[in-house]
Amino acid sequence: MTHPPTADDSDVVDILISDHRSIEAVLVELATRQGTAEHRRRLADVAIAELVRHSVAEEAYVYPIAREVLPDGDQIADREIAEHADAERTMKELESAEPSSPRFDELLVQLTSLVRHHVSDEEKELFPRLRAATAREELVEAAARVTAIKEIGPTRPHPGGPEHPPMNRLLAPGLGLIDRLRDALSGRPTSVDELTDRHQR
Repeated sequence: MTHPPTADDSDVVDILISDHRSIEAVLVELATRQGTAEHRRRLADVAIAELVRHSVAEEAYVYPIAREVLPDGDQIADREIAEHADAERTMKELESAEPSSPRFDELLVQLTSLVRHHVSDEEKELFPRLRAATAREELVEAAARVTAIKEIGPTRPHPGGPEHPPMNRLLAPGLGLIDRLRDALSGRPTSVDELTDRHQR
């Protein structure tokens, strides 16, 4: 019988697939177009924050492993980073779109399509190949690093920011601090848990 991974035995692929499922759930809810404009804005903000954290973590710690262990790792990593950049530009525009406007829904459809294509690529190709080519200890170590950078890294899109180590790792905490200050001052939710807490208050 399989069991969900615990913090002790999760590898980086487990963490990233869990992210994919959380993000997909928010995108599915947004696609129903239900709820107030304010609720939809909050859902979109959570989707953006989760996607940004996920992308930053992959670029800092997962794609470098792919470059090292896969013969075509450079091409795969470059393609994934280009897809992140497309999504980031869409998120930047979505961040300022009014939730009651048609453009908001257009951008959501565009973002959802980009995300689903990216997730499919990673889960069918990259992740199985990473697991096959990388020592489990290294993947478990990467899980800890990914979890740590997600806690201190950015929560808002920064198109044009560094996408490669070491600069992305060095700048992530500073960008993250600024983003989290802005989030706190504006009351912007950045996780599903925050949305749930607010709803129950």
